[in-house]
Amino acid sequence: MATAPNPGLPLFYQELEPLNTEVHGKAHVRTIDSAPQIGQAHAIPVTTDEFALVQRFYPIIFSAGDDPVPLALMGLNEGINTFLDQQGRLRDPSASIYLPAYIRRYPFMLARLRPDSDELSLCFDPSSGAVGDFEDGEALFDNGAPSNATQAILQFCEQFEAAGQRTQLFMDELRKSGLLMDGEVAIQPEGSDQPFIYRGFQMVDEEKLRELRGDELRKMNQSGSLALIFAHLFSLAQIREVFARQVQQGTGPAPTPAPAGQFQSQF
Repeated sequence: MATAPNPGLPLFYQELEPLNTEVHGKAHVRTIDSAPQIGQAHAIPVTTDEFALVQRFYPIIFSAGDDPVPLALMGLNEGINTFLDQQGRLRDPSASIYLPAYIRRYPFMLARLRPDSDELSLCFDPSSGAVGDFEDGEALFDNGAPSNATQAILQFCEQFEAAGQRTQLFMDELRKSGLLMDGEVAIQPEGSDQPFIYRGFQMVDEEKLRELRGDELRKMNQSGSLALIFAHLFSLAQIREVFARQVQQGTGPAPTPAPAGQFQSQF
């Protein structure tokens, strides 16, 4: 997973500023012209609410470590995004591609401003250039009250937070089930002597899934987790499609010699 410029902030966010009528009473929000940090991200966090759509376009994997999160792979190598260009725009604007909510939320997010409070405030990244005293765009406040645009942004961020909580419950269940294992994918293109090996992520162990007791499977089915697991497993077929996109775009891995004669990449 790519690292945010500010290690204390989530991916993409370089700064955070709370939105309020005193400071931003006359501000407008407009479409971001350029977001290189998005265009250079190869792994994007996704929520379980999105799995059904995400699996159609991107592989869904789980990050390494003790507290994994679901990720949609838009590229197989650090800094490579096969769906967005270097400015964060769709490479093919006419294509019907689902963009993860994490991307669409930017530059806004709900954040806890005080560690001693659970209250979340609507904030934005001022470095994005999306919010300012512009003549164009949509007003953020109307006579001191949140405008329709701000209310829509707040609602989207609230829905994202709720989806994030459901995702955390799923991940807790997945960890407790013991189904996660270290992932490895080998792709051997036609004409290549050795496969390209991708590691550094987690995936569901299909063998362990088949060995689950009936009561455990029934519980997962009732909670909706089983459908999410299958969405993840089905999506892994997209890894070869993303690899092919990299090759087509000239960003595929170079066949450099390795001790075992294999190219190895860590997600």
